[in-house]
Amino acid sequence: MTAGGPWDWKKRLNSLHFNSGLRQQSARWLLLLSSCLESIGIDEAMLRLRLLTWDVKDTLIRLRHPVGENYSAEARVHGIQVEPEALNKCFHQAYKIQSKHFPNYGLNRGLSSKQWWVDVVKQTFRLSGVHEDTVLAPIAEKLYQDFCIACNWEVLPGATETLRQCSQQGIRMAVISNFDKRLEKILSQCDLRHHFEFVLTSEDAGFAKPDQRIFLKALRISGVAPQLAAHVGDDYMKDYRAAREVGMHSFLLKRAGQANTWESDVPEEHLLPSLPHLLSVIKKD
Repeated sequence: MTAGGPWDWKKRLNSLHFNSGLRQQSARWLLLLSSCLESIGIDEAMLRLRLLTWDVKDTLIRLRHPVGENYSAEARVHGIQVEPEALNKCFHQAYKIQSKHFPNYGLNRGLSSKQWWVDVVKQTFRLSGVHEDTVLAPIAEKLYQDFCIACNWEVLPGATETLRQCSQQGIRMAVISNFDKRLEKILSQCDLRHHFEFVLTSEDAGFAKPDQRIFLKALRISGVAPQLAAHVGDDYMKDYRAAREVGMHSFLLKRAGQANTWESDVPEEHLLPSLPHLLSVIKKD
């Protein structure tokens, strides 16, 4: 609450000394005024929105198991034994290299998102010592399809209820996510797709967060001015700051045990200790 709000009236009320009838009468009036202002002040303090956009991975859903476990299980089907921990480490290496050389699925280099991911899978196994292309091709194809299936994803605590209540308030919602075209199917499989007017992935937009153009495209699609829109995500640069740079409001989801170097740069009222906390700070315009 800003200075001059009902909480300041309470402070003034508490400073009064009840040693005269006039002061007692003033105190009673201030108490009534404080009560009235507080009853509307909470509502006035809430951010009025017409559009709420969401990051998805690690904000609304997350992988049910580490990537290495899925890769190791599929390899065993083909008679290859590689430890999940080794594959997990190699995956992160392969993903980092691929993202550096071919950002946003290599769309500007003529790749498809599927080919991009197939190459990541193959390189993950090569880094772990598996080089037989005749085996790697079917493994990569199967894993690409598997990550569309709901059993490999879990909805994060509070996500379903928060989305439901935002929908009930009449707040329009959409997705802005650094993801490929499989996201629509994943959201449907997780029973979340119906909450959103549209799903804008970095593959669809041609730009990945924190590029401002993906946020601007979402605003154009929705027809909503940035000051009446807010974005929710778990990444300081790609979600919180990027949205604010185009004039949107934004909230940063703070996970327990999450290491960060940005906390001093984010006002407490912009931090979400949990998704349901969002419901106490926004309302439909």
